[in-house]
Amino acid sequence: MLIVVKIGGSLLESSIPEGFLGDVKNALERSRLILVHGGGKIVTNLAAKLGKEQLFVTSPQGFRSRYTDKETVEIYAMGMAGLANKGLVSALASKGIPAVGISGLDGLLIRARRKKDLIIVDERGRKKRIDGGYTGTIVEVNAKLLEALLDGGFLPVVAPLAIGEEFEFLNVDGDRAAAQIAGAMGADLLVLLTDVKGLMLDGELIPKLTKDEAEEILGRIGPGMITKVHAAIQAIEKGVGKVVIGSGQEPEPIRAAVELGMGTVIVR
Repeated sequence: MLIVVKIGGSLLESSIPEGFLGDVKNALERSRLILVHGGGKIVTNLAAKLGKEQLFVTSPQGFRSRYTDKETVEIYAMGMAGLANKGLVSALASKGIPAVGISGLDGLLIRARRKKDLIIVDERGRKKRIDGGYTGTIVEVNAKLLEALLDGGFLPVVAPLAIGEEFEFLNVDGDRAAAQIAGAMGADLLVLLTDVKGLMLDGELIPKLTKDEAEEILGRIGPGMITKVHAAIQAIEKGVGKVVIGSGQEPEPIRAAVELGMGTVIVR
């Protein structure tokens, strides 16, 4: 079984929980594994230290993202492919796990098309068109590179940074990067770990959805969760067996999602 796990940046902000590291080690005894990580707060904190104010924008569909100009994408690369990625690799190595940290730039792992413009909603609720900056739409994943690492007995740890058509750095969403990687690899399962139990609607956890049902409720989902549900839909459309959105705060979050059925399961 091949499992792609996306972990949110909240797990990386301080010391990485021992339970998560042990969970990864146990999962590797039963399955092949690819980790994709976030690290938005690490990037924001680094930007603050460098005196670069960060701007966040919201699309008409409710997707919230970092506006990435030239200076910001350079800081994003430092924080995401540097501090976040290597911190996680170091923690995994301390448990004897042969992790290899890479970004989407390495080996042309994640290729993306730079967005020419963005449609955002301003503070008054009006739609506005702005320059796309250095944000990308993923167009290709180099599955051969990941297969080579897996076949060599390594655990790929991927930072969501892509390379553009002019070989520039591009910021891409971590959940969507994980979905694209899972689809390209023909993964059996994609696990999206977050800081809540799963998809909550009207205060209730939704245990299971089909892809069509998930599409129908997108308009009712808040900014934090909508990206994960959209990524889950993309993964299912690309042939991934199922997607679980679950809590990274569980003592063994991967086991909770894979074996115990905790969180929200989305299937075809």
